[in-house]
Amino acid sequence: MNPRECGIMFHSISFAGRLHTLQLRDKVTLIKYTTVKRVRRDSYGYRRLILAERERKLATPRGGVFVPRSQVMSVDDVDRALVRIAHEIIERNKGADSLSLIGLQTGGVALAFKLREIISEISNAEIPTGTLDVAFYRDDIQLRPVLPEAVTDIPFDITNMTVVLVDDVLFTGRTVRAALHALSDFGRARSVQLAVLVDRGHRELPIRPDYIGKNLPTRLTEQVDATLEGVVIGDVVKKQR
Repeated sequence: MNPRECGIMFHSISFAGRLHTLQLRDKVTLIKYTTVKRVRRDSYGYRRLILAERERKLATPRGGVFVPRSQVMSVDDVDRALVRIAHEIIERNKGADSLSLIGLQTGGVALAFKLREIISEISNAEIPTGTLDVAFYRDDIQLRPVLPEAVTDIPFDITNMTVVLVDDVLFTGRTVRAALHALSDFGRARSVQLAVLVDRGHRELPIRPDYIGKNLPTRLTEQVDATLEGVVIGDVVKKQR
């Protein structure tokens, strides 16, 4: 059978002495790569990816080191915030039927699974939960280092489901924009909602969360570290050469 007739297409690209295999299935791209430099479409509408080396070593923002200054939420504060968000999700959606959670890599993943645990306990229902890496859907790929590759795992069809995207910190809104773009590759959700542990402001896009653990006014240059262990605000200090 012609691969194009069954909606499956394979490409092997040799780049910088390395072989990369791309599998495209039902126009959803499953990729083994190092990074994406730019995206273009061929005559069949499939995404063809031009590969370049991933800048893995640039893990900290702008090559600096995060220096914590003060803790604004403790472990107990985070637990209470997540319990409140869980109740708000159930109340707004009139139960947990057709509800799913998707944590944005990397900070939103642990929060999503914790919310699943709480919602399941409250509603006595199993909540489908997945993870989503939006690095290659961002609109600033060529302007900043690409973050290390993380796992996208959505083992269910989101069509006609209410999807709650979960992230740790909402900042400019560009990560959420990328997540909405990426989510369309997995089906057409009935509705998409956004839950964040911290909203720190400074939005660059018209995006607003549906569920917020804490509104935290910040300076543009400050950094916020939000985990299940608490929320810390601090600064990024350049490394001494």
